[in-house]
Amino acid sequence: MSIGHTLLGLLESGPRHGYDLKRAFDEKFGHDRPLHYGQVYSTMSRLLKNGLVEVDGIEAGGGPERKRYAITEAGITDVERWLATPEKPEPYLQSTLYTKVVLALLTHRDAADILDGQRSEHLRSMRILTDRKRKGDLADQLICDHALFHLEADLRWLELTAARLDKLREAVAR
Repeated sequence: MSIGHTLLGLLESGPRHGYDLKRAFDEKFGHDRPLHYGQVYSTMSRLLKNGLVEVDGIEAGGGPERKRYAITEAGITDVERWLATPEKPEPYLQSTLYTKVVLALLTHRDAADILDGQRSEHLRSMRILTDRKRKGDLADQLICDHALFHLEADLRWLELTAARLDKLREAVAR
């Protein structure tokens, strides 16, 4: 995810302080990985340097000065371009799990145990996501569906690989 573009998009509704941007990001996108304050402020500094945001005001308070940021026309154009650019699909051709299975076969370990353990972990994750989806709002349901569909595809791969372990063992032994 492009944090810079996401923060720019959040600024389109109006100027905000870094603290407000972090809170809005975490509420909408950061359930599992909230932003650190330092990440927000370093990103805002870069966006300011690149002319994508401007300081709309500075407020003195009991602590450090609080800058209020506003998106510029260049920032709006950048967000529009980013939103219109399709994301490259992840082909997963360098999978850690695949590497573990092949390495287990090469070292005469039980690759089926690795696949079984991974299947259990996927099912555990799916149960957690399904519970979160059931309790969540529409946005949470959609992000959970996205993750669940990927996990389902992984489970199909695990089953297919388990069914082909003997053939794979022969292929990697050559």
